[in-house]
Amino acid sequence: MSDSQPTLDAITLSIMARALAGIAEEMGAVLIRGAYSSNIKERRDCSAALTDANGRMICQAEHIPVHLGAMQDSVLAVIEKNPVPGDVFMLNDPFAGGNHLPDITLVSPITLAEDDDAGESEIVAYAVTRAHHSDIGGMRPGSMPADSREIYQEGLVIPPVRLVAAGVDNDEIMSIVLANVRTPDVRRGDLRAQLAANRRAGVRLRELAAQRGEPTLRAAFTDVLAYTERWTRHVIAELPDGVYRAESEIEGDGVTLDDIPIRVAVTVEGDALHIDFTGTADAVAGNVNCPLTVTRAACYFALRTLLPADVPGNAGAYAPVSLHAPEGSFVNAQRPAAVVAGNVETSQRLTDTVLLALGQATEVPAQGQGTMNNLIIGGADWSYYETLGGGQGASRVGPGASGRHVGMTNTLNTPIEAFELEYPMRVARYELAYDTGGDGQHRGGDGFYRDIEVLALATLSLISDRRRHGPAGRNGGAPGQPGENRLNDELLPAKASRQLEPGDVISVRTPGGGGWGEADKR
Repeated sequence: MSDSQPTLDAITLSIMARALAGIAEEMGAVLIRGAYSSNIKERRDCSAALTDANGRMICQAEHIPVHLGAMQDSVLAVIEKNPVPGDVFMLNDPFAGGNHLPDITLVSPITLAEDDDAGESEIVAYAVTRAHHSDIGGMRPGSMPADSREIYQEGLVIPPVRLVAAGVDNDEIMSIVLANVRTPDVRRGDLRAQLAANRRAGVRLRELAAQRGEPTLRAAFTDVLAYTERWTRHVIAELPDGVYRAESEIEGDGVTLDDIPIRVAVTVEGDALHIDFTGTADAVAGNVNCPLTVTRAACYFALRTLLPADVPGNAGAYAPVSLHAPEGSFVNAQRPAAVVAGNVETSQRLTDTVLLALGQATEVPAQGQGTMNNLIIGGADWSYYETLGGGQGASRVGPGASGRHVGMTNTLNTPIEAFELEYPMRVARYELAYDTGGDGQHRGGDGFYRDIEVLALATLSLISDRRRHGPAGRNGGAPGQPGENRLNDELLPAKASRQLEPGDVISVRTPGGGGWGEADKR
């Protein structure tokens, strides 16, 4: 257990933890309400959090796991640049605190002085927003090419730079970004929404300090981390000591269709957890490679699923976890490896594999769809991006949900009305794919069909997985059915790029979830 002792009583700590989480939730609401792109304002593909002055996450909104688990690295990268009050840093470099290029992160120092540009005032926290921008340049519209071979093909790489310097907008940086994207007006609007969300965090944190007192606020930062760490260590300590191993695969990298092996050994020792990916494949030519920050986020999320739902999500949960990912492997890729699919697809499978190992020590559900089914279509001046839900794995308590985002994603769909209003495309079919969930005492959830007819010349990028290997069932439950991608009558592989003509129809059937228990016991 942690040696740190609480300085706040339990009631005050509970109030402060929820107040801090409320700030993060309000940040997200401001960002979603102010965004221009449907990917953020409709699908909510964005996240918000606060860290302390040392970069430790103290609270987060209930947003995207792959964003949130990697945010600390972004703040640490900014701290190295010696930020001052009034700065706002922007970054997306996966090898310098980001996760993949479309996810742009803004980091703002917060002081408790009324004037946010107060020169020498002490930085007490950082506001962080991360949003998926549906184009950031690169070789194909949407900036998620299925066939990229190095990161420079995936878009504009932004190291930590000042978008705002001591309260003054850096228009030259903004102009460089907008000159490299296909949808500059939308990008400008989305970045302004992120700036507004970060500003709101500063206002609310100062109000909280005024209401409760600065000493209480500072104590809450420390105590909420210690509380989560104590809970996490307690949950780990309840697991039997031992080494638990599991294997899985990624179905090709966009260059070849060969399975890419993932191997993990999870060691439980007392109240600590060590996760070792020795034996996992080396970095590959395609873009399913993971920067270490994404691998770390996947491991954190797998552990977080074992904690009670009311335990605050923060860096305290990370303290008992150590990680070994061999440098140069495809779960610790080095520049200039292509990584755009590692963030969305490999992260899903890493979570699945770690949970498969932990399932030997504790009860976990059957596997969910295990893919984000990334669908990217765009032209010279428009870009559509969506991740598609599928089947959730069944568990001891009941069947899996159908048509859900599972694992490292937590977004909504793009409503058909918004979709057809914004893009030169039409939704031809959108319905559940019945009986794609695995059979069992409790059935896995079903995937669905999403068929889209394009009405203009366009480029397609499809980045998916679980097209050959269905999600595994548990306790005798059957696996879920793999998904399927088609362009008209052509069966497409899991990762594919194509040129589209008006009238072409892209059909994606997403995987079902695994079943739980033997079917004859239903």
